[in-house]
Amino acid sequence: MNVDLLAHPAEEVAPKLLGSVLTCKTPEGTVSIAITETEAYSGEADPASHAYRGRTPRNAVMFGPAGHLYVYRSHGLHWCANVVTGTDGIASGVLIRAGRVIEGENLARKRRGEGVESPHLARGPGNLCQALGITSEQNGADLLQGPSVVLSEGEPVPAALIRVGPRVGVSKAHDWQHRFYVAGDPTVSAYRLSPRVKPSGGRPNPP
Repeated sequence: MNVDLLAHPAEEVAPKLLGSVLTCKTPEGTVSIAITETEAYSGEADPASHAYRGRTPRNAVMFGPAGHLYVYRSHGLHWCANVVTGTDGIASGVLIRAGRVIEGENLARKRRGEGVESPHLARGPGNLCQALGITSEQNGADLLQGPSVVLSEGEPVPAALIRVGPRVGVSKAHDWQHRFYVAGDPTVSAYRLSPRVKPSGGRPNPP
């Protein structure tokens, strides 16, 4: 993966990451996923971004150079992984929402549960991190140099299969069209409107 691909605003990078491969190596073994769903977060210009109110110890990685991994805990339960994008000093990141396991499926299933079907192993950002074995230990990892977590080029997704829609589960800027996913792919998570948002009019259709 070339850093030049990542050194752009998150909403430009997010669709280009579809089809890329995210690999995590741990003492247990290696798991790789092909990315099928992403969400862009535009830093201090984005009310839904962790960086909206400025730099803090928690979000500092988002302000760093492109190509690093920003990991945070969601609702105190799940780890979520973001690829830092844009320019050093300006927060920007792409949440990796879902993927298809292409290496280490037995290990991913051990982590997720023996009864979990293959398409659901890395379906949703929390499940994805659990399948890969990503925790706070990987926060700040260099995705281009490794060695523990690596982002690499994969099979390109044809433009005709890329869909765009509102972000999932956020209450602020929830209607921003910053979610990108592969049409018809069973690993893509279902659309869910945050319960804190009162919809006015129709609700966007899930994929």
